[in-house]
Amino acid sequence: MKSAPTQSIPLVILLCLHLAHAQNAPQQFASLGDFKLQSGQIIRDCRIGYRTLGQLNPARSNAILLTTWLTGTSKPLMSGLGKQLAAADYYVIAIDALGDGVSSSPSNSPLQPRMKFPKFTIADMVATQHQLLTQFLHIDHLKAVMGASMGGVQTFQWMVSYPDFLDQAIAIAGSPRLAPYDLVLWQAESDAITRDPAWKDGEYTEQPASALLAEIGMLVKNTPEKINQDLTRETVSTVLAQERAATSAFDANNRLRQFQAMLALDVSAPFGGSMAAAAATVKAQALIIVTATDHTVTPGPALEFAQLIHAEVLDLQNNCGHHGAECASEKVDQAVQAFLTSPAAAPGPAAPDSNSPRRYPLAAPALPLPAAPTLDSSALESTRESCPQTSDAPPQFPPASWANPAPDIAAALPRPGHTALPCDRK
Repeated sequence: MKSAPTQSIPLVILLCLHLAHAQNAPQQFASLGDFKLQSGQIIRDCRIGYRTLGQLNPARSNAILLTTWLTGTSKPLMSGLGKQLAAADYYVIAIDALGDGVSSSPSNSPLQPRMKFPKFTIADMVATQHQLLTQFLHIDHLKAVMGASMGGVQTFQWMVSYPDFLDQAIAIAGSPRLAPYDLVLWQAESDAITRDPAWKDGEYTEQPASALLAEIGMLVKNTPEKINQDLTRETVSTVLAQERAATSAFDANNRLRQFQAMLALDVSAPFGGSMAAAAATVKAQALIIVTATDHTVTPGPALEFAQLIHAEVLDLQNNCGHHGAECASEKVDQAVQAFLTSPAAAPGPAAPDSNSPRRYPLAAPALPLPAAPTLDSSALESTRESCPQTSDAPPQFPPASWANPAPDIAAALPRPGHTALPCDRK
């Protein structure tokens, strides 16, 4: 058995670091040819972007897959989290999801541009990743799959679609299917695009609905308490202007197709809608991290699935909404580190803890967080990568009034949902 890595990894914080360039993990592509979707439609000349860091050990037991959030790409994952995992002796693979502007998307498909690009599902995203791993990287098993928001959603899908392929799964702010509230929200955001006269059935000349999407995002990814705590009346207009500009930086057709994938999410669909039957197929140990106040991906379905698979659960109780993991970054870092380095054991719920407000408390040892890595802003571009619809501009968000009380790294974190930044947790 591979010995546990000894280096402490601030996983959630590093998931959001984006200024450092992933110069040791250049953008690569796998050409899958014509890829058949669940619907029977075909993505012509399907290309999937990915990056790798570290070395696969002789036992081929140390590969970790990182999945991207909505509008996110593999680059920021490898700029922080991937480097730290690789330094801890893991072989790290970050794969760009369909529709992110790097992998095949409405914005970059020469054969199926714009709305000619077919709808795809979360299961289709995961199927492309599985094909890339097995046919191009010749990996037939993963130590773990890890992702946040839509990345967490993909993690749930991985557990059900390929139950023998992974040992561990870490889903942060994800879901096995959207709750009714979530369906209303995601449909409203989709309608904001398609009902904007500027959309023109996808043939727009400027990004539609950017202002409305930014404003909806500000409301649902935060809580009233957090916004009122962190903003003043004078700073609201500045933050909204920055959010509107950031939203317009990501292609609306790409966003719409990823929205539609989220709306169609249901890991139980192949099992006649029985979530219990879907859960019965899961073999991976799972750590499910949710925030009680998350109004973007509400935690109910994830908690119910966690019960069915006897997963470890970290149920955060704070007022940070969809940003809850960042507000509790030290607690989450410790839990994830402990989970990744724990010896294999039969999964089961943690013992009750009367001092914890969480539904299924997860005990984690207090591990020291290493110093923030040195960020080399002079190496922001790679001549080997092609990442349309992304930006490496230094973040202008959050303003000083939004600074997290935690020092150094945490204070510099961009807020999830800011679409030009890789910490978009939706």
